[in-house]
Amino acid sequence: MFDMKKVEIEWGGKTLTLETGRVARQADGAVLATLGETVVLCAVTAAKNVKEGQDFFPLTVHYQEKFSSAGRIPGGFFKRERGATEKETLTSRLIDRPIRPLFPEGFYNEVLVIAQVLSYDGENEPDIVAMIAASAALTLSGVPFMGPIAGARVGYADGEYQLNPTMDEIKAGSLELVVAGTRDAVLMVESEAKELSEDVMLGAVMFAHRESQKVIDAIIRLAEQAAKEPWELASSEGNNELLGKLRELAGSGLEAAYKLVGKAERVAAIAAAKTPLKDAYADADPATKLKASKLGKKLEAEIVRTAILKEGRRIDGRDTKTVRPIEAMVGFLPRTHGSALFTRGETQAIVTTTLGTKDSEQMIDGLTGLSYEHFMLHYNFPPYSVGEVGRFGAPGRREVGHGKLAWRAIHPMLPSKDEFPYTIRVLADITESNGSSSMATVCGASLSLMDAGVPLKRPVAGIAMGLILEGKDFAVISDILGDEDHLGDMDFKVAGTTEGITSLQMDIKIAGITEEIMRVALDQAKAGRAHILGEMAKALDHTRTELSAHAPRIETMQIDKAKIRDVIGTGGKVIREIVAETGAKVDIDDEGLIKISSSDLSQIEAARRWIQGIVEEAEVGKIYTGKVVNLVDFGAFVNFMGGKDGLVHVSEIRNDRVERVADALSEGQEVKVKVLEVDPRGKVRLSMRVVDQETGEELEDTRPPREGREDRPRGDRGDRGPRRDGDGGRGRDRSRGRGGDRDRGDRGPRPERGDRPERKEEGGDPEFAPAFLTRNDDD
Repeated sequence: MFDMKKVEIEWGGKTLTLETGRVARQADGAVLATLGETVVLCAVTAAKNVKEGQDFFPLTVHYQEKFSSAGRIPGGFFKRERGATEKETLTSRLIDRPIRPLFPEGFYNEVLVIAQVLSYDGENEPDIVAMIAASAALTLSGVPFMGPIAGARVGYADGEYQLNPTMDEIKAGSLELVVAGTRDAVLMVESEAKELSEDVMLGAVMFAHRESQKVIDAIIRLAEQAAKEPWELASSEGNNELLGKLRELAGSGLEAAYKLVGKAERVAAIAAAKTPLKDAYADADPATKLKASKLGKKLEAEIVRTAILKEGRRIDGRDTKTVRPIEAMVGFLPRTHGSALFTRGETQAIVTTTLGTKDSEQMIDGLTGLSYEHFMLHYNFPPYSVGEVGRFGAPGRREVGHGKLAWRAIHPMLPSKDEFPYTIRVLADITESNGSSSMATVCGASLSLMDAGVPLKRPVAGIAMGLILEGKDFAVISDILGDEDHLGDMDFKVAGTTEGITSLQMDIKIAGITEEIMRVALDQAKAGRAHILGEMAKALDHTRTELSAHAPRIETMQIDKAKIRDVIGTGGKVIREIVAETGAKVDIDDEGLIKISSSDLSQIEAARRWIQGIVEEAEVGKIYTGKVVNLVDFGAFVNFMGGKDGLVHVSEIRNDRVERVADALSEGQEVKVKVLEVDPRGKVRLSMRVVDQETGEELEDTRPPREGREDRPRGDRGDRGPRRDGDGGRGRDRSRGRGGDRDRGDRGPRPERGDRPERKEEGGDPEFAPAFLTRNDDD
């Protein structure tokens, strides 16, 4: 029934399967790719006609993760997949970037690529599988695609490269790098590294490219069995003649315009130079106008590229290695926890850092389940930053991608959560842009984090490199401008510290670059990065030792896991009471690690003392500060360790006699007490009279010893003789039971309690006091 075609290869110790002809048969191309038990379906459709007036290539890539692929039901109210998550957006870009340059110039048919994760085994990441499936589907579709491509993920641990490592292996290693390329060259690189050298990074790129060749061969074998007939492309005859006419009309004016250093002056001069072109083709048909417009851009690229390649002169007058002037300042905003203003030429970013507590962490609901992220970096690019009118609202794919690139650059230099238990949010607002605002974000983020007191291991800087390639001749240019980015062949971004690279991203607009070009670009970027770090150090070269006065303080304490229940209390009663009474936030994990946070240090200290009182045992002889919580006839109960109460007997309130406890103490009164005794049941006996209530210092006990009893040696009591009545009792008629009447003889009536004669010992004898109790907050 199905005309199914399939190829299989062993790749990285696992089986990669590509199949077509069974699923999504009405698409122009559809491939089901399987690696391990991770399965991705990619379907490609393309419009057969071009929309009138279309002057760009409308390629759209959508990557979607089905929760059912991991046996999960989505969270939230609707319980279904909704808009694209950050990971889905980033993976869509990851697929888009290497395939876009492989469509021929002038091809403007709309192309839609949809990759859906149908099964996820928790081990083989679906993004690489989706990229391979997209490449195979395009190759089979007949759409003019100069592929195939393949992608691979590379890790690095113990001096060895790892092909398609698991997430656990990546976390344990020092590199996560994704590479996509054709058979002959590399097209795209995306990475995060822990200060690796240029040689190690280049080696990882080339290792991934070599290992990808097996996948490219498999796609070609599948295409030989199932590829559709290729589309016919429109002829480009007459383009050279039209380009020559445009050069005559505007060539000299454009050359002069591109020699102007200032962006505003240059833009105005370029617009004036194009006026003869508009006049010449004002009455032409729409197709000719469109062709003239596209060739006009090609003429601009030719002028700029020739000046760089032949003369070494760039648009703003710099040579190929010079970085534009840099100005950096920190503490730019008064109420933020950390802030920086970073300006490089005509690119500028305001970057702020906000510190929060654990409850500010970002919750991520993905295929692997719920996870929490304590470091966020968000990037905004308003239209005024390039002097334009445009959409202003939720971040688009570009903003998400640029923010993630900066996140990868900074992330390896952050302290661990144990070292710095804060949730960190960095916000980059681009206020001017003329070349690599993402790298300005990296520099500004590093300064802002240090200004906030986040202990970065080392400052991080980033630089964007460009490429002009004509045949075998090429020029690598440092710190590219916006126009150089548009008219050049490469966008190569490198971020790192003085010790090595933390992030590398490369996008190629041509069929690919060689290892030699990449080596030159990496070496030149290293020198540029060192220069930028030096300029940043003039503003701030170390992390501030004190947090902002407006930032919350967080203290951590470790308790025994057996005491967690005591701190939380029944239904969370105790921990809620601590938060309500002290004003501090308290978080406790399953290992007994407690984080106490507040902008007021006194609140943190109050909560810490309270918790210590719950988990610690009272120490005999130690003096504590407590609060009277209950008054009774024989004394007062004092809460002195947050969760512990002890009894101050009436005789231990002060040295002189206390007739009524209420005359000496009141509920809620703060007192200082010394622990006299802790009995085997945990009951605590306290004393106030031996502690100076003003200073908390211990006083000498000046009370004379009591008569007899404790001071009198008991000695040998000898033979006490036979028991009376012969029944082992002590003069009681046992036959009447405990409640029977005893013969009181001539003792007369029992006196009323208040008429009893006073005891000789002043303050009463504690031996005759009722047994004291300890409150239980859970009762």
